[in-house]
Amino acid sequence: MRVMPTLRIALAQVNSTVGDIRGNAESVRRWSRTAAGAGAHLVAFPEMMLTGYPIEDLVFRNSFVEASQRALRTLAADLAADGLGELAVVVGYVDADGPPAISADATPGVGRRDASALLHRGEVVATYFKHHLPNYGVFDEDRYFEAGDTLTVVRLGGVDVALTVCEDIWQAGGPFTAARRAGVGLVVNINASPYELNKDDVRLALVQRRAVEAGATVAFVNMVGGQDELVFDGDSMIVSSSGELLARTGQFTEEMLVHDLDLPLAGDDAPAPEHGDGMRISHATIDAALPPRAERKSGGIADRVEDEAEIWSALVLGLRDYVNKNRFPSVIFGLSGGIDSAVVAAIAVDALGPERVVGVSLPSGFSSGHSKDDAADLAKRTGLDYRTEPIQAMVDSFLANMSLSGLAVENLQARVRGVILMALSNQEGHLVLTTGNKSELAVGYSTLYGDSVGGFNPLKDVPKTMVWQLARWRNTQPGTPPIPENSITKAPSAELRPDQKDSDSLPDYEILDPIIKGYVDRDLGRDELIAAGNDPALVDRTLRMIDLAEYKRRQSAPGTKISGKAFGRDRRLPITNLFREGL
Repeated sequence: MRVMPTLRIALAQVNSTVGDIRGNAESVRRWSRTAAGAGAHLVAFPEMMLTGYPIEDLVFRNSFVEASQRALRTLAADLAADGLGELAVVVGYVDADGPPAISADATPGVGRRDASALLHRGEVVATYFKHHLPNYGVFDEDRYFEAGDTLTVVRLGGVDVALTVCEDIWQAGGPFTAARRAGVGLVVNINASPYELNKDDVRLALVQRRAVEAGATVAFVNMVGGQDELVFDGDSMIVSSSGELLARTGQFTEEMLVHDLDLPLAGDDAPAPEHGDGMRISHATIDAALPPRAERKSGGIADRVEDEAEIWSALVLGLRDYVNKNRFPSVIFGLSGGIDSAVVAAIAVDALGPERVVGVSLPSGFSSGHSKDDAADLAKRTGLDYRTEPIQAMVDSFLANMSLSGLAVENLQARVRGVILMALSNQEGHLVLTTGNKSELAVGYSTLYGDSVGGFNPLKDVPKTMVWQLARWRNTQPGTPPIPENSITKAPSAELRPDQKDSDSLPDYEILDPIIKGYVDRDLGRDELIAAGNDPALVDRTLRMIDLAEYKRRQSAPGTKISGKAFGRDRRLPITNLFREGL
């Protein structure tokens, strides 16, 4: 009877930064020491760990690709010098075996590669090139990479381990059916899988299907952290060959999952010759044993959290990493007393601490007393740096020299506020946050160069109804509720004219948001929206507002993606576009 070897695997759910190749390599060394200290035989890091992800058009620069390749070789040597040579380290990087596809010298079948490597005893023992390249949603990998056609299998301590990358697990066939043909015991899948609400539920079922398809245990490690609009939530896991969840991390935190796996001893039979999966199989062998450990390690299964907690964590992490990775000392925004700026304030304080957050009250002659009081109340609750800069005298100076009325005067107030915030940003170095939500962005309910001014928008992908939902949830958490109750319960208003309400210009958000979600997120047409029970006149009005606001959205600040389809990378429409639904 052959004894099943026990492999102790570590999944390093860590945060990398695009372009910080040296810093990312140091992170691999640091976390590898942690893995070795826990007795791991193998540690796996996320997709493109060395370069960060996504690298977009950096992949076309030879200097960048060469820096990645050098860093991989240097990392292998450094790990050995650190006394970690016996630890097998799987790490993602960008490689190349030819010029990029956009080059006149491009050759089919070679080019830039989204790659995984296994490092051991100072050497790059094996490499694998990602086979399935996503080209939907936020992904443009057909533009950047060439697909690999060979599954890499490394024999480690008598266990056959297959290397795969991210999208390889999202599609049937290819590497996972090849893994079954190769008879591997473990498939390591390294990921940069962006967050969207409830994606953790989708991932678990997906990994279970692929484990059964491969007939092997699957170790799925995902990165964590923010990168421009994207945020990565981790949610790494290990699933057995029968589909049983063995271990799982939490979300939005750097952590290392360490777990012992009893895996089948590799056989000596060659893989079946059929190639219906379209993959060749390449083998490498590490001449090393799997030393037994005194006590078994179980990574445990982290509890899932409620939707509001998940979204809030994504928004906090997305803002924190955008600010810190771009080296801003602090943030500043208009604090009106309304619900949107209140939620942005709470997110910012949670992300950065009150000492790095500046809220500015910018009252005009139309600003209500309760709004000013609510802004001051929030500042007291959170401890942020609170300032007041009245704008009416500046508005009056404009009006004394220009003849303006109606909407032009309303927009003038918003633009004066934007000028003040940008002036304070220039003077003191703050990043300006804009506070518009997805509903307002969709229908163009904002002033260009006014309330839309800013370098980052935490609520860009958050519908108005969800803003209220998040506010109520955040106030139930431990500590002082940060958001005044009046900011939550009062009718929303831009307060740019007497007794103004959002409902003067827009349908109720409870009615508006489902139409926006259908049209923007799900690409439903007019007839489908009406068939869903929406009023035809309201559908026509809403779709017209959304279509006409495309030029504003093109100029809007980036913001954290939390939905299946966010404005920006996800949804790309022409500004000049005369197609109209129903005409």
